[in-house]
Amino acid sequence: MDVRSSEDMAPAIEHNGTTPVWWLVPPQEMRAATEGGFLELVSEWEIAGGGAVDPHSHPTHEFYYILSGRGIMKIGDEEREVHGGDLVCIPPDATHSIWPASQNAPLRGLAFAFGTPGAGKVDYT
Repeated sequence: MDVRSSEDMAPAIEHNGTTPVWWLVPPQEMRAATEGGFLELVSEWEIAGGGAVDPHSHPTHEFYYILSGRGIMKIGDEEREVHGGDLVCIPPDATHSIWPASQNAPLRGLAFAFGTPGAGKVDYT
């Protein structure tokens, strides 16, 4: 499972020495994988303690950035704990789900998805 965290890397100093940047996906790293694709969506989401996202898949490169809380991410048969500051990279057509690690505390994040070339409309309901 590809989970990246700014806690695991030193920042690069960018923008003429004014800004520390933690490259979770460095420039051009995903170019070949997303060539010919399109920005499908950007969303903010929250899962209540005790809740879960139903397992699902779609023809997109999807990224979950965890804003707050602790959760369990499942991609295929692999599970891993994630927390604020983690970026989860979900490959196209991989069945995935996520839920809070606690029955009492929510998990909040952002989702970014890039459609693959030739993919049709995705039903997210």
